Amino acid sequence: MDILSNFCFEIKAAIGETDNLTISEARKVVKTINDFLYTNYPGIGTTLELGEYREYFSDFHKFWEKHHKEILDCKIDDEKCELVADALRSIYVKTDGDAFSELYDTCGLSKQNVCRVRFLTANQDFRGSLNFAKLAKIFKIDNSIFDEEIIHENPPAFISKIGIADKSQNDKRNGYAETISQFLLDKGCDPYGLIDKYERDIFKLREAIIACDGAGYGNKKTDMFLRDMVVLGVWDNVSGFEKIDVASDVNTIKVALRTGIIKTEIPLVSSFLDIFCHQYGYIETMNALAWRRVWELWKEKYPEECIESPCLIDYFVYSVIGKQFCKETLYLFECETHEHTFMWHSGRNKTCQVCLKNGIKRVKANPVARMMPCSNEEGYVAIQETQYVLSLPDEQKISECPFKDICKENRYLQPPKSISILGQTGWITAYARKGEGGGGLMA
Repeated sequence: MDILSNFCFEIKAAIGETDNLTISEARKVVKTINDFLYTNYPGIGTTLELGEYREYFSDFHKFWEKHHKEILDCKIDDEKCELVADALRSIYVKTDGDAFSELYDTCGLSKQNVCRVRFLTANQDFRGSLNFAKLAKIFKIDNSIFDEEIIHENPPAFISKIGIADKSQNDKRNGYAETISQFLLDKGCDPYGLIDKYERDIFKLREAIIACDGAGYGNKKTDMFLRDMVVLGVWDNVSGFEKIDVASDVNTIKVALRTGIIKTEIPLVSSFLDIFCHQYGYIETMNALAWRRVWELWKEKYPEECIESPCLIDYFVYSVIGKQFCKETLYLFECETHEHTFMWHSGRNKTCQVCLKNGIKRVKANPVARMMPCSNEEGYVAIQETQYVLSLPDEQKISECPFKDICKENRYLQPPKSISILGQTGWITAYARKGEGGGGLMA
């Protein structure tokens, strides 16, 4: 803790004994904070990130890299995991398991071609920027675009032809395309044939893909790709599927924090402090372990009413809870004419629904508050209008989040954010030398 101790000593020295800072003292404090958090100097040292040794961003960066796990001290709560397991099992029973087997339209492509399109693009899918229907249409027009030899010869052309050249971080995208196509060329097979190269063991293939440095396939994207290949029936008669984890992202982490299946000693820090994403990587790992623990308890208690792999939890927790239920979609409205309020599921509403229900038309109302459905007894107003609930047959409809009571203590906790190491607004473009001024992230 020496680095942090020295920083605190400098702050104390700058403040002195007075109760109110002078401008001169304030200048020293601001300079000391900036120097500690956001400047480096010759000889500060390097850290290994993304396959390269990079200078530490600051003295704080050195401290955070070494001590972030101790500071956060993230733990898995078995009691909460069991409560979540019980809630998921109730959804499984109510929907006959359908809630955990979402399938997207494969647009008439063969198994081999579904695998080819997904494998060569899943590593490029930043923030849902790639749509499978769009990719399938491109494939049908010119399938040579997805040929690994052609991709390897000209990665930028591939990025352009699948329509993402105008997206961010093209330096990464080109490298990912080249590396993953080289992976296939080295194996001497197409994506569909990869499973046979690893004795039809999904987990062995997972480890090989993740180990392919520079391919853009981290744990999350690899787990999602492999999960889909099994659920879509592209690959059958495989082993190791139960070893594939829930994909860690802001939604599954958000739900994990709010249900309390993972707990940290302090709320997560801002991404401005999480230089090179040490917190993000740590919480991603703990999140996957926590959801696996949920699945283990679920399977132990209800072996006949359980999904076959923890990765299948992702469909419901990510797509339904994280993206639809666990958001501020419930609005409190106030009638402009009469002294009453009502709850509604859309902030765009302009009409007093109470007056309208009583036959009084053209009375305006204004939204005065916004909240999560689980925080109000009338939350069903928003839940019943979600895409998921509207798609269910009547006998399967639900009116509240299954985690509503579990999240009472932590329902406002926020997931971590990531600032890319590379890219136009990444950390490596934000370096500043001590005494030179400037530096930082750009808009």
